Amino acid sequence: MAITNLNELAVRYKTDPESVYNTWFIDNNTRMKAFRSIRRGVMAIVDSIKDGTFGIDFKGSPLEIVLASITEQKQVFVGAAHPFYWKPKLRIPDIYENEENKRAFGSFLEACLTAGFAEKLVKEILTLDACRVKGLGPAVANILYFLHPTLMPPFNTAMLNGFNTVFDEKKKLGSWMNYLEMRECVIRANEELQPGLSKDLGAISGLLFDVGVGKITLDHNWEKTLPSEKEKHEKALKKRHKEVQEEILEENEHLRMQFLLTDIGRDLGYDVFVATNDRSKSLNGRSLQFMTLPELPPLDFPPDVARTVSLIDVIWVSRDSKRIECAFEIEKSTSIYSGMLRLMDLASSLGDRQYDFFLVAPDKREKEVLSQLKRPSLQAGNCIGLRYILFSDLEEHCHGLCKFGEDYRILFKLAKDGRCNS
Repeated sequence: MAITNLNELAVRYKTDPESVYNTWFIDNNTRMKAFRSIRRGVMAIVDSIKDGTFGIDFKGSPLEIVLASITEQKQVFVGAAHPFYWKPKLRIPDIYENEENKRAFGSFLEACLTAGFAEKLVKEILTLDACRVKGLGPAVANILYFLHPTLMPPFNTAMLNGFNTVFDEKKKLGSWMNYLEMRECVIRANEELQPGLSKDLGAISGLLFDVGVGKITLDHNWEKTLPSEKEKHEKALKKRHKEVQEEILEENEHLRMQFLLTDIGRDLGYDVFVATNDRSKSLNGRSLQFMTLPELPPLDFPPDVARTVSLIDVIWVSRDSKRIECAFEIEKSTSIYSGMLRLMDLASSLGDRQYDFFLVAPDKREKEVLSQLKRPSLQAGNCIGLRYILFSDLEEHCHGLCKFGEDYRILFKLAKDGRCNS
């Protein structure tokens, strides 16, 4: 495709309110929170391979945690975990029973974690490819994207189909070499786009995804195409519209819980801080910006931890001592484990006592919350007491908490400790 046409396609993609660009890429509340938790998860994979605790199945392995965080990044990464499921009849991917292949995979991830430039990453990909690990192909690029978003584009069937359509290519799904050739082409096209999308390759990959699933067609006059193609396109549009409506409902629920926690915190005598990317939001004429702290009190945190903490949904701060007293992560479609990691990061970085923090979750996700709270890493933690509160309970008892509570410990009346319950 000529770059002029690609420019036109990018403009259509960027201005479509239901495109991946507008519903996922610039939605920092869900996307940006994943980067640190996925990086930490990859570190856990490497450590488990080194100490022999990785396991012989995808289920229960630290790799499952990483892929869960990736697949919950809205529709773009649905199915990203499938290539890693252990298929015993095919003996693939051969990283569970074959110790040599497992170590090669661990070495690859460890090298990619510390790589600072593209040439190093490409070299590591070629080294892994030379190991001929059966069933381990460029689906791994989805992990690489979250480690190096400006250097490695994500990869799946829809993006590949979109790439082949846009650039009139015939690249294949399971080939690392095809992925690397595709990567070069995508980066070059991204650099030449006028106006540009982003240095983060998730933006242009989302464009390819939308083309690949039929959300965007290359022909403006798609009504003149074959009836089957028109039907396919209409179906894709209806599906995406439904997904967007569901996402809007989830965002509204999330915001409603932020306001409830802000009101409760203020009534209990705390100053309240909300995630930096949510401060400008309003609900029923009320603005979080005018109800909450513009920034947290000074904390001696490393920059990456400070960025993570600034994305925690709600934090209660003592008005007298200016110390953090309580924190909340509100879960919706994003990874429960990612929210837990942010709270654990905060508690371990404060480190002067055990903190009582809370997950706030929709009633329908209670089983998922319970499953995550039983993770060994939480069972062994001594810096945090982590409980969960259901949306319905918080709504029902909001006024009672404000009326009868003296401090955050009133929340223990309705919070549940999933680590102790079966």
